[in-house]
Amino acid sequence: MPDSTYILPAYVLLGLPFFAFLILWLAGKNLNKLAGWAGALITATGLFVSIKYADPGMLHVVHFNWLTIGSTSIDLPFRFDTLSFVMLIVVHFVALLVQIYSTAYMHGDKNLHRYFAFIQLFLFSMIGIVLSGSLLVMYIFWELVGLSSYLLIGFWYFKPRAVWAAQKAFVLNRIGDAAFLTGILMLFYYIGSTDFEVLALEVNHLDTGILTAIGLCLFGGCMGKSAQFPLSGWLPDAMEGPTPVSALIHAATMVAAGIFLLARIAFLLTIDAQLVILIIGTITMLIGAFKAMTAWDIKRVLAYSTMSQLGLMVIAVGFGSWQTALFHLVTHAFFKAGLFLSAGSVIHAVMPSHADESFDPQDMRTMGGLRKALPITFLCFSICAAALAGLPFFSGFLSKDAIITEGFLWASNFGLFGYLFPVLVIFSAGLTAYYMNRQIWLVFFGDQRFNASPNVHPHESPIAMWLPMGVLSALSIFFWFSFNPFNASGWFLHFIGVNEAAHLSWVPIIASATTFLAIFLAYRQMKAPDPFGVNGSKTAPETEKLSWLRDYSQEHYFIIPFSFITNYLMRIEKRIVDRFVDLVAKSSVVFAHVISWVDRTFVDGGVHLTVFSIRSAGQAVRSAQNGKIQSYFIVTAMGVFLLILWLVVM
Repeated sequence: MPDSTYILPAYVLLGLPFFAFLILWLAGKNLNKLAGWAGALITATGLFVSIKYADPGMLHVVHFNWLTIGSTSIDLPFRFDTLSFVMLIVVHFVALLVQIYSTAYMHGDKNLHRYFAFIQLFLFSMIGIVLSGSLLVMYIFWELVGLSSYLLIGFWYFKPRAVWAAQKAFVLNRIGDAAFLTGILMLFYYIGSTDFEVLALEVNHLDTGILTAIGLCLFGGCMGKSAQFPLSGWLPDAMEGPTPVSALIHAATMVAAGIFLLARIAFLLTIDAQLVILIIGTITMLIGAFKAMTAWDIKRVLAYSTMSQLGLMVIAVGFGSWQTALFHLVTHAFFKAGLFLSAGSVIHAVMPSHADESFDPQDMRTMGGLRKALPITFLCFSICAAALAGLPFFSGFLSKDAIITEGFLWASNFGLFGYLFPVLVIFSAGLTAYYMNRQIWLVFFGDQRFNASPNVHPHESPIAMWLPMGVLSALSIFFWFSFNPFNASGWFLHFIGVNEAAHLSWVPIIASATTFLAIFLAYRQMKAPDPFGVNGSKTAPETEKLSWLRDYSQEHYFIIPFSFITNYLMRIEKRIVDRFVDLVAKSSVVFAHVISWVDRTFVDGGVHLTVFSIRSAGQAVRSAQNGKIQSYFIVTAMGVFLLILWLVVM
């Protein structure tokens, strides 16, 4: 199809969600009952258009004139290719299921019109990122996604912690966005364009050091959006928003924007930049996995898991394989969205029928034994958890296997130290299997701890909730991505451009052995007298471990090492900078007084002396001009006398 054919789908894909946002927002509460289904219909239309105009393997670019300055015309390019097609399907499909789910989960909320309006604004922003043909256009929609996430996280604005979480997400993302913008400006300076087609042609003319700096600045945007260390603190707290929001923007789409960015700019990343990206991704992956092992909030465990899995995707880019990162992005979008929706179903089931401040419906220590009361939720949660843990016959096994394989191939060229990274990936996969088994046991097995509250009566969710969960669970099975459950080299990798996918036959064996070992250790812990310390103090902070790393108070956004540095900078400012400024100020005051004295004494004194002298001379002359002859005679005699005296002396 010619490029001009894609003008209409560009208008439709971007226009429909934007106008839906305006209509739902401005119409007010009158549309509360229809808002969810109207939003779902708009999203389904976008999904249909994305599939209808799919042309995999081909590149189509359309340009819209934005503004003209003098003789210079600035266009907004939008790009349709295989990468954008995959992301359009994922974004629309997950958003569609989340909106259907939300019609039941959010039932009774007085501001449904605003909730679904914000989702449409988010879709508009996310689709803009996916279709962007240049980094400048991407940055515009990048900021809109930040605004959308702020609005959705803080949707329940009457809850102080939700507002704080929204502000935290906004602040930390702005830090990453500042680095992103710096990289864009550097490309403007050195190349004069941020269009991906132009960059692909001109990038080889840049100095390697400059290109590394640009790549790392652009990666800063990914660090913010995809919650990479040290800008990862906002993601766990973003769970304060509605659970469907967590499934949409913090598990499946928004956090994937950073990975999508890295896939788009992969040709800009030098070897040095990839190594830095690899290290940051590894740190994020391990921190997220360790924190998930100690969290008690059902959503927060999944949030830390998301953080860990995003680190894994970043690691894949560091290995030089953005294709496997995209592969894991897609599989993770389905099973993690399924896990969040299933978690929402659990929370919905154990929500007290009457207000009970002593009972927390998100604390897994108040759950247990729910598998019989929630059979569908249990099945969906278990399938998606198996995919996340990387068990064979599930999609997560294939995508993790692909990344681990790429890691060992990369290490064979890098050197002995390089093998540390794929080994750590396998270790993290084992941790994932452990904390997911811990979560399943705490929620669905063991004693029925929810009986502590007489107002809790567990019940299965309505069809509008469990149907999306079931669909996402079904998409977590292996055969959607490869017909061989032990070989990731299926149709999907070929579809995104991997002609000869690498495969190491021993990698699935080692990865599976590690996963099953972790499951065995979790099972042993289940049989302990106090499994996972569930009967311990419920007031102890879930972040007791690694508390040296992050400040979890509501007054701080940054990790403790940053606070440590800022405290010393504050002392330097007070003891050195402020004292120097005070010294300069006091010296200026003293110098001003000295200048004032000199001015009064010498400058003003000289002027006054001159005036006095002239006035005195004038008065003397005036007194001599009195009209008396004797006075004139005396003056004449004195003049003659002085003249004679002068002649004698000379």
